[in-house]
Amino acid sequence: MSIQSSTSSERHALGATTQQSFSSANKLGRTSSVSFQIHNSIKFNYAFWREFLWGGIAGAFGEGMMHPIDTVKTRIQSQAFFSASQNQKNILQMVRTVWAADGLTGFYRGIAPGVTGSLATGATYFGIIESTKKWIEESHPNLGGHWAHFIAGAVGDTLGSFVYVPCEVMKQRMQVQGTKASWSSVMVKDISMKPGIQMYDYYTGMFQAGCSIWKEQGPRGLYAGYGSTLARDVPFAGLMVMFYEGLKDLTEYGKKKCIRNPNFHINSSLEGLILGGLAGGISSYLTTPLDVIKTRLQVQGSTLRYNGWWDAMRSIWMTEGAKGMFRGSIPRITWYIPASALTFMAVEFLRDHFNEGLSNDGVQEVASLTVDNKNSPLQGAA
Repeated sequence: MSIQSSTSSERHALGATTQQSFSSANKLGRTSSVSFQIHNSIKFNYAFWREFLWGGIAGAFGEGMMHPIDTVKTRIQSQAFFSASQNQKNILQMVRTVWAADGLTGFYRGIAPGVTGSLATGATYFGIIESTKKWIEESHPNLGGHWAHFIAGAVGDTLGSFVYVPCEVMKQRMQVQGTKASWSSVMVKDISMKPGIQMYDYYTGMFQAGCSIWKEQGPRGLYAGYGSTLARDVPFAGLMVMFYEGLKDLTEYGKKKCIRNPNFHINSSLEGLILGGLAGGISSYLTTPLDVIKTRLQVQGSTLRYNGWWDAMRSIWMTEGAKGMFRGSIPRITWYIPASALTFMAVEFLRDHFNEGLSNDGVQEVASLTVDNKNSPLQGAA
């Protein structure tokens, strides 16, 4: 009897210990699950803010380096609107004109709003693009691949447009003005000869330009050509991401097929430089007509020559033909190839040199939140 009682007590004690162990295991499992969720959340936040920061730096860098070419492109595309002469200047003639009238500073007019706008666009573009691609691929598998890249690029650029468009308006108006002396000359010689055209005053800087446009035209002035900007930039951004990712896939396929050495490695910054330039050049040429329409709408000021996007497209096509629709395509490509190359190179460089350290910091932070398995009751039960 005593033996049975003792055995029963041992069984009861063993059962209690086992139940406690399983309870501890469940708690540990729940804690590990929570820890895993926190880990994923921290990794996502780090990834988002990293891409946001790297994209902003890269966008501003690319714009700052290539701003003079953008000035030439803007002048070429807008000269039919400003000049009373029917003779259109080519690239070299426009470069000489800007240099003769304004000197080196003429090529850098509008660089402050240009860099500001590119900073915002680059940040949202690269910050949103990775998370958007993952969300599309997980929630809509049928839109994976190139469609996911196109949509992600379009979404990122659309979000950046709220800051980018007002900066673009200020930048382009300052670019076509040049120095104060040259703008006064244009006002007297050319614009005054065109009946019904009353242009805006000279802008001394980004802040003064924004205040002046707001005072004269309100929010509508700062967001002039907003629809045409989206009509240009949404397909451009989508195409550039799609071409870039497609070229990366093609490069990887080529390396696997043609290169047998497993130790062979292409620097990601160099790859970003080449593939980013190609993607930017192709996308910029295909969207040049949309850029021409946008530029004309944004530089025309308070006295309207074009009554909206469709009227601008119809008028340009009727008066200038296909040549007018693709006016400025060469300087646009010349700008976007190196600008896109520098931007993607900068992003890949920053990813390679800074992401690893930040990722390790995130893992160390999560480690402090997890349960110490050595002190778990399971260790004692085992």
